[in-house]
Amino acid sequence: MAAITPQELKGILSTGLLSFPLTDFDADGEFRPATYAARLEWLAPYGATALFAAGGTGEFFSLTFEEYSRVVRTAVQTCAGKVPILAGAGGSTRASIAFAQEAQRQGAQGVLLLPHYLTEANQVGIADHIEQVCRSVELGVIVYNRGNSKLDAPTLARLADRNENLIGFKDGVGDIESMVRIRRTLGDRLSYLGGLPTAEVYAEAYKAMGVPVYSSAVFNFIPKTAIEFYQAVARNDYATTSRLIDTFFLPYLDIRNRSAGYAVSIVKAGATLVGRSAGPVRAPLTELHADERERLAVLIEQLGPQ
Repeated sequence: MAAITPQELKGILSTGLLSFPLTDFDADGEFRPATYAARLEWLAPYGATALFAAGGTGEFFSLTFEEYSRVVRTAVQTCAGKVPILAGAGGSTRASIAFAQEAQRQGAQGVLLLPHYLTEANQVGIADHIEQVCRSVELGVIVYNRGNSKLDAPTLARLADRNENLIGFKDGVGDIESMVRIRRTLGDRLSYLGGLPTAEVYAEAYKAMGVPVYSSAVFNFIPKTAIEFYQAVARNDYATTSRLIDTFFLPYLDIRNRSAGYAVSIVKAGATLVGRSAGPVRAPLTELHADERERLAVLIEQLGPQ
């Protein structure tokens, strides 16, 4: 795919469904590029606007730098001419810069800046961290508002004014007042993405706040249903969204919420159940128990072929 400017990327991210492909591991936990490429080839035609390689659902936090490079390279090569690839970056400021620069070197079209590592920080420090990453690359950068990296509206506005390639804000906090303030303060300066785990549950509320785009983890194993739900939200088809929330998403959350870390584990379990296994999760994540996998299998089965 030809190079995409930050502003062009902003336009792409302002409409359509986004997703974060799983990272494939073999039984020993080693990266498996062949099946990862096959996964991307399977998902690309379903119509996601962009795919995020080595994101949270892709277990960025468990990858070495060398593995990260291979994951991003495989994604870019596989999806060339089909769908834009953005890459996760995170950790300390210098590590985040190194990841972002490697994503650019491998041909990614943008960077999702995940929260910095471990320590709390004030707004000045968080802003400095984000600005250093933005200035280290020419790619469009989307900042992920989550965990220990939460931005307020004035700080985000100053960052956007100072960094033209800061083009997106992904919210994983769910603070309605803060989200409304940010959306009203920055207007169309940024692309806004819903990023809470199992974002479908929050999609209609976020759309009402002026955030119609979100990232779908379940796209990894029920892509047809994920697109159906997104399109139903877009056209205010409450009958369809209510049916899917009641029959799939709320029972799905009952399983996901049984253990910390299941937001990723349950997606890998789902991929296995539909014949698209991405292998095991890496420690410290844990696998679903047998009874939980059985409950998930029933939910998937009732959706029909994907």
